[in-house]
Amino acid sequence: MQSLAREIQSFSRSRLKKQCTRVTCLSGRRIIETWKGSSITVEEESTPADTALGYVPDTTWDLQVGSVRPYLLLGSQDSAHDFATLQKHKVSHILNVAFGVDNVFPDLFIYKTVSILDQPDTDLTQHIPDCCGFITQARNEKGVVLVHCNTGVSRAPAVVIGYLMSCDGLSFDDAMSLVRMARPNSAPNPGFVEQLQKYRAPAVNGGLH
Repeated sequence: MQSLAREIQSFSRSRLKKQCTRVTCLSGRRIIETWKGSSITVEEESTPADTALGYVPDTTWDLQVGSVRPYLLLGSQDSAHDFATLQKHKVSHILNVAFGVDNVFPDLFIYKTVSILDQPDTDLTQHIPDCCGFITQARNEKGVVLVHCNTGVSRAPAVVIGYLMSCDGLSFDDAMSLVRMARPNSAPNPGFVEQLQKYRAPAVNGGLH
């Protein structure tokens, strides 16, 4: 033990080997930390421009539009912001249930905005009658309505499911199945699913069963 203690006491930091640690940031920036004894140097490592590092954001537009009914479409904000897509699907009305997403063609389409937060504790069902009324209006006017949120995954599908239950008399399971057939990545958050499973609202005036 005394020999070990003497060895530890006589040990010099200068005998430590140089150690390098590479840190990769989410943006792809690489930093090299080099330790030698008690000192540290930090330098940025050059990275080839075509090398993918960290996460790679998906910058492609999601223009997939699901046809739930001939008059009822489901999509993301990208499809709502792409005029060629709207023309292709003969859209006349747009129901925007996103939060903070602008209506970019106010002179060309009939809009309704119902701002809904995509959080499990958001009261979705309070918005269903208002949304159903607008969808029914579009149908009665022989139009085609696109329902969209930001990504077309949670809020817009949840609203369409609520419409199908309220105005078409479908069960939750049948409505969810129909929506997922139209837009396969539909996945309302767990709170919305629970609310819709319990939803027993009367049909909106003018709705068809």
